[in-house]
Amino acid sequence: MPKGYFVSAHRSEADPEKRAAYLKLAGPAVEKHQGKILASTNKIKIFENGKAEQTVLIEFETYQKAADFIDSEDYQNALKALDGGADRDCRVFEGV
Repeated sequence: MPKGYFVSAHRSEADPEKRAAYLKLAGPAVEKHQGKILASTNKIKIFENGKAEQTVLIEFETYQKAADFIDSEDYQNALKALDGGADRDCRVFEGV
């Protein structure tokens, strides 16, 4: 069965205080929903319309588990803590 993935690519640097509040909640939410952080870095080679900003990739057992994570109360609380403190392109997608 294909895995599910969550990717977050920042478009600009996040507000440090709001990011810290978000991470305090998002990390435990990922663990609770059995996600595995594969990458979290700002060491990036950009091309096309990319930005050299923080990028995060999280793996889930299935696409549905990744989608459920995003909709979960745990992750929604993390987003409330972020409170617009980051400009990101976030996606959930199915692997091959």
